[in-house]
Amino acid sequence: MLKLAIVVNEPPPYRIPVFNLIARNPEISLCVIFCCRREPNRLWDLPPVAFDHVFLRERIRTVKGRYIHNNPDVFLALSRFKPDVVLGNGFNPTHLYAFAWTRLMRRAYIAMTDGTLQSEQSLSALHVRLRRYVYQRAGAFIAASQGGLALYRSYKVPAARCFRSCLAVDNARFYPGDVSVEKKWDFVFSGRLEAGKQPEFTMDVASQCAQRLGRQLSLLFVGSGSEEAALRARAATLAHQLTVHFHGFASQAELPQLYRSAKIFLFPTRADVWGVVANEACAAGLPVIVSPYAGVAGELVVDEHNGYVRPLEIQAWTDCALDLLENSDRLRAMGERAVLLVKPYCFESAAKGIIDAAKAAHELSADYASVSRPV
Repeated sequence: MLKLAIVVNEPPPYRIPVFNLIARNPEISLCVIFCCRREPNRLWDLPPVAFDHVFLRERIRTVKGRYIHNNPDVFLALSRFKPDVVLGNGFNPTHLYAFAWTRLMRRAYIAMTDGTLQSEQSLSALHVRLRRYVYQRAGAFIAASQGGLALYRSYKVPAARCFRSCLAVDNARFYPGDVSVEKKWDFVFSGRLEAGKQPEFTMDVASQCAQRLGRQLSLLFVGSGSEEAALRARAATLAHQLTVHFHGFASQAELPQLYRSAKIFLFPTRADVWGVVANEACAAGLPVIVSPYAGVAGELVVDEHNGYVRPLEIQAWTDCALDLLENSDRLRAMGERAVLLVKPYCFESAAKGIIDAAKAAHELSADYASVSRPV
């Protein structure tokens, strides 16, 4: 049985079901090592955990808004479990300690990223050299998207050693079902109400649509954050055009119905390596209008097929939104295509990508061992 350790920052709700599936595989013995129980900006409610796991002693620093994990005790956790393969999903000090452990113990290492070629364009020369050093010694590579695979290609990683483990949600839970359900909201925004997510841009687009249609429209905000007070004040000045509701943080149980109650999902992020909220919207049968700065753009959200990919220009987004609001057949057709396009993005596929990468890395390390240490 192959022993696999996965070192990750925290328990993410969209990865726990994947780890549960891996743990049920009779060929894998899994231990997931978490740097912390929850990063400070997360309000996730988590699904049941059905795999062996360890929480390291939390040591988090904040650098330019990012959380940096530094857990030397990952050495002890790995030494206790004695994995054949270690998977690290980042370049925090903790992941580098885990990589160092594999070098000392002659075990296989898998590099995994949710990032893309676009998201890592601004890395410093030091960070690039660090990645190149690790990538030259990793046995396999896992990306969440085509953008991640392009990132690995830029480092000359052989395609045969690259695997895909998509980011996914429970599509069946979000399935729209009865299409006659009332669509109370014209637009829905789901995510943290922070400047980088562009919630104010969302309100501007909805306002422009209302102005051009000459009637009141409705907008639902799902989530919380530092921008909420300013957004509420802005909504009050637009009350003649928009009915705006702030739902606040939503539990996983609430999300499907919230999406289903809307017509169009607006996702104007300035930077998202993927954007799982788009999975949720597609699974609920909503067309998605997204900026090109989300990993889903061009992959899960295909321009003019199940939504639109547009630069962050209010006029362009308004035109796309009106194209849907004024054409119920197009709105319905794009929603139906969204449900079809999101189906391959599932937990089973994500688990298979990790398992295949672990087996490949283990086999490669065994081959190297037989060459360097002949019996």
